Amino acid sequence: MTTARPTGDELVAMLAALANPLRLRIVARLAGGRDYVSRLAREIGVSRPLLHMHLQRLEAAGLIVGTLELSEDGKAMKYYEVADFDLRLTPSVLAEAAETLTRSDPEKGPARKEQS
Repeated sequence: MTTARPTGDELVAMLAALANPLRLRIVARLAGGRDYVSRLAREIGVSRPLLHMHLQRLEAAGLIVGTLELSEDGKAMKYYEVADFDLRLTPSVLAEAAETLTRSDPEKGPARKEQS
């Protein structure tokens, strides 16, 4: 299990990914075991393209891991599972993470340096 504290940027990415109810449902579903995209989409009740978008965001945040495997009939299947993480939020963790922030908004890119 990962015990290192996330940097500020990593924490922002994780929290932003988990702030979406559908992504939270995906992580909850995958907590029960790995699954492939088509079955996961059916069980959650969303289209595969929409699911892919959310899976990419969760994977980029380090919350899930995807692996490509071949089925017995030779079809490529993408399986996802929850990454090994332990996220604990305390005031000291947030203060430490804030000290390492390099971006003001992860969607907009690097933060601008303040001018004196």
